[in-house]
Amino acid sequence: MSNLDSVLHFDTLVWHWPIAIYLFLAGVSAGATLVGILTKRKLENKGLPAHHSGIVQGAAAVGPLAIMVGLMLLVLDLTKPLEFWKIMVFYNPTSVMSLGVIAASLYIGVLLVWLLIAFAGPLQKLDVALPRFVKLVNWLCRQARPIENTLALLAIILGAYTGFLLSALKGYPMLNNPILPILFLVSGVSSGIGASILMSLALFKHKPTDEDIHYVHHLETPVVITEAFLLFAFFIGLAFAGGQSLVAAKVALGGGFWSAIFWGLVVVGGMLVPAALNRWLPERIKQSNAIVVTSCLLTLVGVFALRHFVLYAGQMTVA
Repeated sequence: MSNLDSVLHFDTLVWHWPIAIYLFLAGVSAGATLVGILTKRKLENKGLPAHHSGIVQGAAAVGPLAIMVGLMLLVLDLTKPLEFWKIMVFYNPTSVMSLGVIAASLYIGVLLVWLLIAFAGPLQKLDVALPRFVKLVNWLCRQARPIENTLALLAIILGAYTGFLLSALKGYPMLNNPILPILFLVSGVSSGIGASILMSLALFKHKPTDEDIHYVHHLETPVVITEAFLLFAFFIGLAFAGGQSLVAAKVALGGGFWSAIFWGLVVVGGMLVPAALNRWLPERIKQSNAIVVTSCLLTLVGVFALRHFVLYAGQMTVA
């Protein structure tokens, strides 16, 4: 067995990389949706059309795409993927997986409704061909605030759920940590910002100097600071708990492949380098396409690595 095989497959491993990718994509979707709602409201308060915003457009593309790809991957990883429909029909309120399917289904439904509201302006052009559809869109726009509040709540639940899901693996002290849902929610917002900016630049041809992109780019600093604090609290909590929890922290951080992933990709690559670029580069260089794209990609790689680190390193120590 190669060194890579040995770190990806070990005796206590229950869940593997498809779950980590699902956790990442669900967090990206939830984070992008929250950022999209926040940006839309900010622009509307200034009397500006939300559908012209690069961030709203980017979030509208990232939100549904990420969660649907994540769910598809989750279904394919099931022992009997063709029987996934049973989870959709026969809910088990004691199953964390079943509760997650309920949350994701409600989230996707309300998200699709919000997309109609966010792009109500362009949809008005369908008035002649589809008058009833446009009438429905206009009615939804009048209900925008409660719909957006509901969607924001569902996005928060989905983002936090990605941490709660790992608690289903009982007997692993690193995964049964109350900080994990909050950590995954906050890091999901960080990845959602990065993904929305990248989609805005690549697909909708906006510029890093656009006001809304500049606005959410500055949101990253407090988000990253919060994420760093939660990571610190996460491992301090394990250390103070003692016993196998302390062992889990030592195994995860004290050396080896997953320790290198954490310090190299999560902390340095995903947090410190983007923060340094944002803090010390001159404004003209900071707003260049190359630096903005690099910063966003590093953030996404860091959050992607964090999901894999927690999932794999968390299963290396049994209570």
